[in-house]
Amino acid sequence: MDAMNLPRERPFRIRASIEELLLAAAVFWLLAGNQSFLREALQGRSLASGGGLQLAATLVLAVVAMHVLLLGLVAERRTVKPLLAVLTLITALASWFTSRYGIVLDPTMLRNVLRTDVAEASELLGWALFIHLLLYAAAPLALLAFVELRPHRSWRSAMAARTALLIGAAAVLVLSILVSYQPLASLMRTQKELRYRITPANVLWSVGAVAAAEARGAAQPRQPIGTDARPGPAQLARQRPLVLVLVVGETARAANWGLAGYARDTTPRLRQLPVLDFGAVQACGTNTEVSVPCLFAPVGRRDYDESRIRGQESLLHVLARAGVAVHWRDNQSGCKGVCDGLPGDRPTPASAPGLCEGDRCLDEALVHDIDHRIEQLGGTASTQVWVLHMLGNHGPAYFRRYPPQFGFFEPACRDEDLGRCSTQAIVNAYDNALRYTDEVLARTIERLTAHAGKVDSALLYVSDHGESLGERGLYLHGLPYAIAPDVQKQVPMLFWASSGFERAAGLAPGCVQGPLRQRAGAGGVAHDHVFHTVLGLLDVQTALHEPTLDLVAGCRAASASAPTPAPAR
Repeated sequence: MDAMNLPRERPFRIRASIEELLLAAAVFWLLAGNQSFLREALQGRSLASGGGLQLAATLVLAVVAMHVLLLGLVAERRTVKPLLAVLTLITALASWFTSRYGIVLDPTMLRNVLRTDVAEASELLGWALFIHLLLYAAAPLALLAFVELRPHRSWRSAMAARTALLIGAAAVLVLSILVSYQPLASLMRTQKELRYRITPANVLWSVGAVAAAEARGAAQPRQPIGTDARPGPAQLARQRPLVLVLVVGETARAANWGLAGYARDTTPRLRQLPVLDFGAVQACGTNTEVSVPCLFAPVGRRDYDESRIRGQESLLHVLARAGVAVHWRDNQSGCKGVCDGLPGDRPTPASAPGLCEGDRCLDEALVHDIDHRIEQLGGTASTQVWVLHMLGNHGPAYFRRYPPQFGFFEPACRDEDLGRCSTQAIVNAYDNALRYTDEVLARTIERLTAHAGKVDSALLYVSDHGESLGERGLYLHGLPYAIAPDVQKQVPMLFWASSGFERAAGLAPGCVQGPLRQRAGAGGVAHDHVFHTVLGLLDVQTALHEPTLDLVAGCRAASASAPTPAPAR
C-alpha cells in the first residue's frame, strides 16, 4: 500500500470513556471553580480537627458526585465534549467574578448579568480576566480536544457503565451527606446562599430559574393597578404647570453621602441648598433588576413578592392613569419594565454634544435641556413627572462616571480591574463620582429655581442600591439581600420643593422644612415610602395610597381635602 494513503495518526491523544471524562471534568470544576464555596463553607473551622476535616471531605465528595450525577443524566457520545466545553468556560467565568468581587450567582444576579448592556459588560473585561480564562478555560479545552472517546463493546456494556456511574455518584452523594448530616444541615440552614456558590451548578440552576420566570411573565401581560386613580382637588385646582423631577440614582451608598454624615463632604453643592436629606434609606434590593421595579411598586420590600411586582404595572402607570404626563429619560440599562408603554428617551452624542463618549454619556446629559423642557410647558396647568435614571456610581469604572475636573480625591483608581488598585484609590474614585452626582442634582435644582416664577417644581432623588468597596473582601453589589452588608442596602434620598410647589400640592406652609425635616431625622425611611409619597405629592387619589407610608401626609394643609380612596379594583 502506498505510504501516502496510510491513515495519519494524531501525535498525541488521550483515550477515555465518557464516564471517565465526566468524572475528570467534575474534579477539575471542584478545583478550579469552587474555592469560594469551600472557603465560605469552612470559614471558622479548623481542618486539623476531626469535625472540620470530615466536613471538608463531605463537601468535596458531594460537589463532585452531584456534578457527575447531573452530567451522567444528559451526556452522550455526540454531545459530551461540547457540553463539557461550555460548562468549563462558564466555570472559568463564574470563578473569576466570585473570587474577584465576592458576588453570588443566584437567579437575581443572573438576571442582572443577562440584562447588562454592552457598555457595562465591557468594563468588566480586562487582561487579568483574559489570563484567568487562558489558565482555567483555554488550557483544559485544549486538553479536551485531544481526548478520544473509547467506544463500548456493545450498547449493553455502555448502559451498564452509565448505570454504574449514576448509582455510584448517587451513593457517594447520599452517603457523604449522611455522614456529616448534622453540621451540613446546620450550614445550609444558616447560610442558604452557599448553594449558589457551587459552580457550575449555580449558573445552570439560576439560568433555568430566570428562563422559567421570564417565560411565565411573557405569557401574560402586566396586570393593571390603580385603575381607580384620579386627580385630587389640589391637582384639579392648579393654575400653573407643576413638575416633579424624580431622579433614580445608581449605586450611591449612604455610607459615603456627605449629607448623611460621611467624614468627607461629597455633597458640598447640595449642602448650600434648602434640600431635605433622609439619611440612610433602606433599599428594596442590592441590584438594579430588583430595586427599580420594587421602588415603583406599592408593596415594596415589606411585603416583597418578585413575581407580583414584575407582573404588575408600576407607579408611573398609575400616575398616567390620573392624567399626569410621565416621561422616562434613561442613562443606564433601561427602566426594567416600570415605564413600559410610556414616553421616554435616552441621551445621545447628537442630543447632548460634548457630554458623551461612544454610547456612554455623563449624567449632565439627562438635564442639559431642562430650560428648553420647561419653556415648552408654556402656560398650561399640566402635571408632569420627569424620571431621570442616572448612570451615577456604576462600577467598576467609577473614574468614567465624572469629568476630569471632578477628580477632587486622589489618587483615584483608573482601572476597570479593581484588584489592581488600592482600597483607598477605589474609594477616592467612588467619592469623585458622588461629587459629580452632587453637582448634577444641584444644577438641576438651581435651574428649576430659576423658573419658579412660572413653574411649580420639586425634585426627589433616591439611589437604587449601594455598593461594596472592598469591605470584607467584597466589591460591587448584588449579594442576596439576607446576607448583603448594609453598604449595599442603605442609600441616600433627598427632597427639594419650591414654595409654589408646596402650595400647589396642598402642603401646609413651612411643613417641608419643619415637621417633614423632623420626620426625616427620625430615620426608618425606606424605598417602600416612595410610591405612596409621590402619590401624595401629586395629589393622585387611589385605594393603593397608604397614608402611613406617605412621608408628606402630615404636611397637608388643614383646609386641604382629605383623599377619599375609591374601592380597590
